[in-house]
Amino acid sequence: MNCFHLDDFLAGWIGGASSVIVGHPLDTVKTRLQAGKGYKNTLHCVLQIYRKETFAGFFKGLSFPLASITVYNSVVFGFFNNTQRVISKLRHGDERRPCGMLDMTLASMLTGLMSVGLGAPVDLVKIRLQMQILPCLAENLNLAGTTGNGNGNIAVRSMTLQGHPTYRGPIHCISSILQTEGIRGLYRGAGAMVLRDVPGYTLYFIPYALFRRWLSSEGRSSPHPCSIWVSGGLAGSISWVTATPADVVKSRLQADSLHTRKYRGIVHCIVQSYKTEGIHVFFRGASVNAIRGFPMSATMFLGYELSLQFFRGF
Repeated sequence: MNCFHLDDFLAGWIGGASSVIVGHPLDTVKTRLQAGKGYKNTLHCVLQIYRKETFAGFFKGLSFPLASITVYNSVVFGFFNNTQRVISKLRHGDERRPCGMLDMTLASMLTGLMSVGLGAPVDLVKIRLQMQILPCLAENLNLAGTTGNGNGNIAVRSMTLQGHPTYRGPIHCISSILQTEGIRGLYRGAGAMVLRDVPGYTLYFIPYALFRRWLSSEGRSSPHPCSIWVSGGLAGSISWVTATPADVVKSRLQADSLHTRKYRGIVHCIVQSYKTEGIHVFFRGASVNAIRGFPMSATMFLGYELSLQFFRGF
């Protein structure tokens, strides 16, 4: 019997497209908080983006995630569910047998590991596009503190230089990264992404399965849409909050080359971030992740489950 089901990929694509549209504005806020400067808190970041860039600022870089993350989610959900069927086939001889917690954990971890190969370049381009509209301050150019003229010294750091955007769009961004950093440049931050996604997907799919089981009514052939929505939202919040420290490191490494290179790797990024900003820096954006994770994941799972029911004739 063939364990491969194409409908999992199609349903994942639909769910992914829905979740990107719902979650992108808060994803932009999260990225700015983690990798940018000058924001006091989440509300201050939201207000600054709106004042300087209007409502459109929250959707910077949306076109690329909409085109790519939908494919990414399609692969993730398709891989996860097909992997569960393969494990059930190998262990029990029946692909239709539901996986236990141990088998589901293994499938989740394998999904997280697989996702980095496709997701790292997508995340990198998204973050570079989200970050590039920040003003280029003189302090980022490593200029001398003062310069002399006939009237005395003028503080260079009092100047704010508004540069042109580094990237004209996602294709130009990819091309520029390949030219300046090579293929390895597209996978900058991939190590931190492994640290985020392997446990992150485990704490994504397992809580979802548990919550859906607890919230579903007995006797129903398929879960109610409300139970799917709540279960997906809670799972998303749990996964994103616990993944925040690794996500902070990943975002900083991926945004690092926008102006000047500050971090040599994961350990250097962690040490430098801790020395300059303290332990709380690794939880920056956690509240945004919790808030954003609920509607985004709720929409993702609801779109996936309803599409799957439609494809399978329910």
